[in-house]
Amino acid sequence: MSRALEGIRVVDLSHVLAAPITTMFLADLGADVIHVEPPHGDDAREFGPFAGEAGKNRSGYFISLNRNKKSMVLDLRKDAGKKILRQLIEVSDVLIENYRPTTMRKLGFSWEEIQKINPRIVYASISGFGQHSLPGYDSRPSYDMVAQGYSGLMSITGPEGGQPCRVGSSVGDIFSGHQAAIGILAALIYRQKSGKGQHYDGAMVDGLFAVLENAVVRHTISGEIPAPLGSRHPSITPFQSFKTKDSWIIAAIGNDVLWIRFCKVIDREDLTADPRFKTNPLRTKHVKELISIISEEISKKTTKEWSVLFEKADLPYSPVNSIKDICADPHIRYRNMLVDIDQPEVGKMSITGSPIHLSETPGEVYAPAPRLGQHTEEILRDLLNYSQIEIDQLKREGIISGEN
Repeated sequence: MSRALEGIRVVDLSHVLAAPITTMFLADLGADVIHVEPPHGDDAREFGPFAGEAGKNRSGYFISLNRNKKSMVLDLRKDAGKKILRQLIEVSDVLIENYRPTTMRKLGFSWEEIQKINPRIVYASISGFGQHSLPGYDSRPSYDMVAQGYSGLMSITGPEGGQPCRVGSSVGDIFSGHQAAIGILAALIYRQKSGKGQHYDGAMVDGLFAVLENAVVRHTISGEIPAPLGSRHPSITPFQSFKTKDSWIIAAIGNDVLWIRFCKVIDREDLTADPRFKTNPLRTKHVKELISIISEEISKKTTKEWSVLFEKADLPYSPVNSIKDICADPHIRYRNMLVDIDQPEVGKMSITGSPIHLSETPGEVYAPAPRLGQHTEEILRDLLNYSQIEIDQLKREGIISGEN
């Protein structure tokens, strides 16, 4: 079966997380992703947890993000390394990077310079605050937590009345990576029509601000300053997690029909006649009184007992799974969202699968993550037509390198 992006070549100058997420999805869909790494490698190769033999430990973090890719090592501080990168750009469809905007300009690979090399290329950049920004913002260093704080996301995350919390996953990187993948695919379709490439300018702060759903409009409409609410939804009630006899369960009661059904399940049908709780706006207005009542009822049974009752009543619910729970969940395996790979020097290990479930060309994990520079010689020889003599000379000069 051919893959959706077969024939699309991506020069991947990414590191750690934001852009590697993008190229992971493109590679899962069949794009030929060439991860160009500096001589010391992508920083993520040094991030735990590690697996494999002592002295040859491999980063599980790096492996999970770089499956299906090739690795090429180039020293872009040297002219010969830059020359090879230009040659790669000439024969590629996409270039992606997530350095500070000033870095690529200093290296001589700004959007303006790239257009001269290949006017059809789609050039994607991801940074903290964007390529086009207020003076000084383009040079600001940024990590996921910086974006979470700046965007306002942290101010609405955490327990009610508590201090702001970082979301438990690096969503600043991850959302911007997802959004870049959408932008790249849109630009490739536009290129089919126009023959022109274009520049995708992604910012982690933009990506998080764009997904703040009702928090922004709650403020712009009413002047409210949203604050952390724990697991509770700000405008739908009851819609949160509850402490059971032994753990936690989520009840997501999104309309009045579900509310009536829910009250019957918890044996509190009297609540449906209470004028304070007749409609969702009223339930939200009197949320503290209502949640106190519901919490007392939910605490009387175990999560498993409530799950059986909620399931029978066709209510939206879920146990609050631990990572151990969800990794053992049969549905996750059935959906191929936890897959086994045979990683060299590590052996069999399990990583997340592709969430892109297309009927004809689904995303899939079909190759392990590469060793540092594993494909350098192959790319030079087979794609750029370098002779072995030229390759050996580049090795001696320290322009290229790679693990055997």
